[in-house]
Amino acid sequence: MTCQIQSASIMELKQQLSLTENPQDVLFTLFKRFKDRAAIVTSGQLTGMVQIHLAAENKVPFRVCTVDTLRLFPETYTFFEKVEERYGIEIERIQPDMSEVDKMVSEHGEHLFFDSRTKQEFCCDIRKIRPMERLLDTLDIWITGTRRDQSETRQNFQKVETISSKPHPVLKVSPLIYWTTEQVWEFVLENEVPVNPLFLPNENGHYFDSLGCMTCTTRIRPGESKRAGRWRWQNTTDTDQNNKECGLHYAI
Repeated sequence: MTCQIQSASIMELKQQLSLTENPQDVLFTLFKRFKDRAAIVTSGQLTGMVQIHLAAENKVPFRVCTVDTLRLFPETYTFFEKVEERYGIEIERIQPDMSEVDKMVSEHGEHLFFDSRTKQEFCCDIRKIRPMERLLDTLDIWITGTRRDQSETRQNFQKVETISSKPHPVLKVSPLIYWTTEQVWEFVLENEVPVNPLFLPNENGHYFDSLGCMTCTTRIRPGESKRAGRWRWQNTTDTDQNNKECGLHYAI
């Protein structure tokens, strides 16, 4: 199926989606109109799971994708299988180009991300951003789980944005952008939405609030920044902890 958004209709669609408060209605509208040219793209985090649950309740076919960097936690791979079984869906795994990965590792080493922030961002580019770029070639609507309360750098994110890096119009839609962590957990518990066990506190009360690659993500302590567990070796100030991003929501 080819691109369905015409440039002249983008503003009208953005306004319609921005004014639709109920995220379930947003998802219904998008999948009803755009079918497999729309997709929920999630790493299995709580907001993405809420969106999958809402989309499933709409009884309209919907597409779910994840960027598989090939470095995810074993628990995450197992969790995806359980989600597929629960909702009767197939989660598309979008993986990096192995020739690019092999070249990167050959030139810089397997753990290049420890060397510098520049190399960390390069690794993220190869393993995450470029695969996402390829996925966007198949989409008119990128449905994300970003929320404004996730970090200071995301407080200015909009519910509906136009992706400027693609030759055809693509809208990035965040139906739950105004939800708080408390609202998300309340919905998850009330509706028995599957939760990746890594998000649950361990015996010390430490937990994952953000999940990425296995080597690059650690649990956080109560009171720490929600992004503190990403590339922890880069933590120097509170500002650094809040600003850490793989680039997925900025480079595209």
